[in-house]
Amino acid sequence: MAVTNRTLTIAAISLGVGILVLGLKLLAWRFTGSIALYSDALESIVNVVTAILALIAVRLSQRPADASLPYGYHKAEYFSAVLVGVMIIVAAILILREAYFGFINPELPEAPVEGIAISVVATLINLGWAQYLRRYGNRVRSPALVADAKHLMTDVVSTFGVIVGLALVYMTGIAALDAVLAALVALNILWSGWGVIRESVGGLMDVAVPPETQKSIKDVIAQNADGAIEAHDIRTRQAGKLTFIDFHLVVPGAMTVDTAHKICDDIEAKLREAVEDVQITIHVEPENKAKHAGIVVL
Repeated sequence: MAVTNRTLTIAAISLGVGILVLGLKLLAWRFTGSIALYSDALESIVNVVTAILALIAVRLSQRPADASLPYGYHKAEYFSAVLVGVMIIVAAILILREAYFGFINPELPEAPVEGIAISVVATLINLGWAQYLRRYGNRVRSPALVADAKHLMTDVVSTFGVIVGLALVYMTGIAALDAVLAALVALNILWSGWGVIRESVGGLMDVAVPPETQKSIKDVIAQNADGAIEAHDIRTRQAGKLTFIDFHLVVPGAMTVDTAHKICDDIEAKLREAVEDVQITIHVEPENKAKHAGIVVL
């Protein structure tokens, strides 16, 4: 419960940080009239939407399983991450539109020192929060928070590029560079949005756990199935922070139900030590069902 409450608090703080940074970037844009800073501010609007979706998704994903959704609401975070990716792409398209018109009718931005200084402050806030959010999101295995952190880091990189480029605009006097910068920001945002969508779709498609985790699972089964003959058809999938494991355990035909159940209990206990937030399903079969594949215990 403590982790649940803290995760919700983190998601709420992320929304507050997004609103603060958005306000700073809009102020920088108002000072300068720069299309590049406008594009940067527009990306921060997506950050706010991202934070709102993450907050909703985290809250929904923590609802307990019920009759209509017996496996729980954990995949809600993946839907949130997909929506974030779509929002990122929409923002990039809007930025490209502004960049096009800015390139046709270029104008030098105003008040460079004030605009750049405000952007630097906003970037430092985003950088610090993104690093914390990424670490926490990975620790509690929250796709929504991790997606939010990745987008914030993309925002940091974009803003840094805008700041450097804006300085070049004033140094060279080439006003069209402002629009070029905005277009480069948009392309970077597009790449980020595609990455978020790709990873989230994998979660919705019941992607298996990483290879190193699969190896750990197989090792645990092999080391704790004394008395069984083999384990085969081992399958895994991830849904939010939950990991699902199911496999067939072949035991001698003469083995009692109590003994087979004890072996299953031992395996489950060790798997829960090796893998966090795991749900395990073991199908016990008699020895004539052996496939002589998978994990051979005897």
